[in-house]
Amino acid sequence: MSATDNTPASVPAPPPPCPTRHGIILTEKAPKPIGPYSQAIEVKPLLFVSGQIPLDPVSGAVVAGGFEAQAETALANLREVLAAAGLSFANLVKTTVFLRNMSDFSCFNLVYERTMNGAAPARSVVEVSSLPRGVLVEIEAIACR
Repeated sequence: MSATDNTPASVPAPPPPCPTRHGIILTEKAPKPIGPYSQAIEVKPLLFVSGQIPLDPVSGAVVAGGFEAQAETALANLREVLAAAGLSFANLVKTTVFLRNMSDFSCFNLVYERTMNGAAPARSVVEVSSLPRGVLVEIEAIACR
């Protein structure tokens, strides 16, 4: 009610509902989730890809070979999740990269540029103190149809 005329105050309209999930993406060509999450969720036209780490999709083991091999594998796993949704690196609009050590930034840039084949989505790179399974890199992404 209004303080002056005893009439009910107008009630604002409720916000529009959040878009519902259009699909869960799961492929055997990328590592199975190691926790209670999906490889990706599509809310058309967007695809939200969970962080991809350098696990071998078949064995589930962390790949050997140091940082460069881990970066290549994390990007390959990202590519496979995108492909399972019918997308490619060209559809990426944003990536977030987590590095255990920022001294690997230059090496990561080289691997990223070589792997992305000209795709240049917006990107953030942050150093973190730890990543799952002790890996050196993790990459999450948002893509658009």
